[in-house]
Amino acid sequence: MAGNMKKKTARIEESRDRRPRACAKYIRISPYKVRVVLDIIRGKSVNEAVAILENCNKAGALPIKKVVMSAAANAEHNLSMNVNDLKVAECYADMGPTLKRMQPMAHGRGYRILKRTSHITVILDVMAK
Repeated sequence: MAGNMKKKTARIEESRDRRPRACAKYIRISPYKVRVVLDIIRGKSVNEAVAILENCNKAGALPIKKVVMSAAANAEHNLSMNVNDLKVAECYADMGPTLKRMQPMAHGRGYRILKRTSHITVILDVMAK
């Protein structure tokens, strides 16, 4: 039994994705708004993506910039990669937990307000020369 478990863990370890990544969880902005900005930077180099995010006037640009910079720092520190050779391979925003609030309305009614949160993930990869 233990031999099979060791084989299974070795198989999982060799198929694991070793690209540098960073995640930001529970960001208080809707993932629909974040995905618009992520579509702009997908496939760009890290330096170009950071320059785009610094000049983008969307609300999701600042948290995405922090995640991209964190992924670049992870690549440099943990995997000894050069930041100038990296590109944004994958980036996506998943739905986090939704905060439910009530807005009082006329005649004793209450309308629900959904305050959405996001989990932003950025995965970097080495550019093909």
